[in-house]
Amino acid sequence: MALLNQQLQKFLLTRLNNSNSAFKTNKKNPIILRQTKRSSFKCSAIAIEAPSSLAGVAGIRWGLTKLQGARDEMEDDAVIVQPDTLEGFYFAAVFDGHGGSSSVTFLREELYKECAQALKGELLLSGKDFDTIKSAITEAFENVDLRLSKWLENKEEEDESGATATVMLVGNDRLYIAHLGDSSAVISRSGKAEVLTDPHRPYGSNKASLQEIRRINEAGGWINNGRICGDIAISRAFGDIRFKTKKNEMVEGGVKEGRWSQKFASRVKFNGDLVVARPDIIQAVLGSDAELVVLASDGLWDYINSSEAVSFVRDELRQHGNVQQACESLANAALDRRSQDNISIIIADLGKTDWQNLPADKENVMYEFGQAFVTLGVVSLGIWLSSHLIL
Repeated sequence: MALLNQQLQKFLLTRLNNSNSAFKTNKKNPIILRQTKRSSFKCSAIAIEAPSSLAGVAGIRWGLTKLQGARDEMEDDAVIVQPDTLEGFYFAAVFDGHGGSSSVTFLREELYKECAQALKGELLLSGKDFDTIKSAITEAFENVDLRLSKWLENKEEEDESGATATVMLVGNDRLYIAHLGDSSAVISRSGKAEVLTDPHRPYGSNKASLQEIRRINEAGGWINNGRICGDIAISRAFGDIRFKTKKNEMVEGGVKEGRWSQKFASRVKFNGDLVVARPDIIQAVLGSDAELVVLASDGLWDYINSSEAVSFVRDELRQHGNVQQACESLANAALDRRSQDNISIIIADLGKTDWQNLPADKENVMYEFGQAFVTLGVVSLGIWLSSHLIL
């Protein structure tokens, strides 16, 4: 049985979706309209919060779920936006915050606008020059991080929050993923899961982790128990100013807290930021075999792997075809496995698959056969025991 029932989930979703007063809901349609301005650049957008009934660009259908786990605060968020300046493309993002939710709130409002501006509307995306697109998105991420850092520094109360982000720009049979942190993006191609991202963590023996550890060491930092300076287990994120603009203050604070000696602190020399907001950027062509994309925070992936998630969602869509329902069911599956973290999930059904006429996966058929066989055996054993007990 899931830890949260359907009514409680709906209550949480309603609270989360209504928590941002900057939105105005159109009751006739499950969409939220917003007009925004920054400098001379104008960006109006449709932000989709309850997207199950909507099919937009290239027939893409969306599901979006945000659930608070056994945490004191909901620091995850997810958003799907269709900026009119990125005609032909959707912007979708999953954010996983830490140290508070303020960085996530800032990014939800600002990251898509910065990306649209850096991409010059749809101009660069239409040009298909990946190097140019990559440079533009990287610039957008770093500009947002600079703005966020200044905002955090100028707040009256100390705010050391941060957030990871996994972003998807999808449309016109092309997919771009911009990623930093430990959320993940997975694409299903003919039922096979393909993980598009590597987690940015300062521990582990995989190539991505070793590169992060080397970068941190070269910047003057150190790793203690899999954490940067014994503190944070994420090596790329927005915010986290104590590892960027306030590194020296962080070291001095560590001396006062007794985490290390003054002699050790005097030898620390920083050559760069320990946590960075430079994303990995991936592009993919969406052929006829591309079925769906799943973006999710680690509250999902720490309990359900990519192959299981893809198989689960395909089976859900085969049964009822409702992407939003499949998204909520996937979150419930993570809760059933006792996920303690917050969970944010976005699913994009790319509109290329006839789910109702899709044959069942062989693995699912064998699993269901096995379950039926076990059930039959249990029932038979119960009948046998009952008959002998009566005798």
